[in-house]
Amino acid sequence: MITRLFTDHPESVDETYLEHARFAGGFSAWLLLAGLAAAVHAVFPFLFEKTASTIITRLHGRIHNRG
Repeated sequence: MITRLFTDHPESVDETYLEHARFAGGFSAWLLLAGLAAAVHAVFPFLFEKTASTIITRLHGRIHNRG
């Protein structure tokens, strides 16, 4: 059934579809922010010196400590 396409993975990580959408959406937003900080840092190395790595480290902790 087509609904399983939307529910199998969220259930595998013990989340509802909406819980998973919220988590993944928030994760995506932080990744975008980290990418923007890294891009600015590439041009202006004195800006955002640790921003991207700090975000990535925090996200790594979140994904490994879920549930």
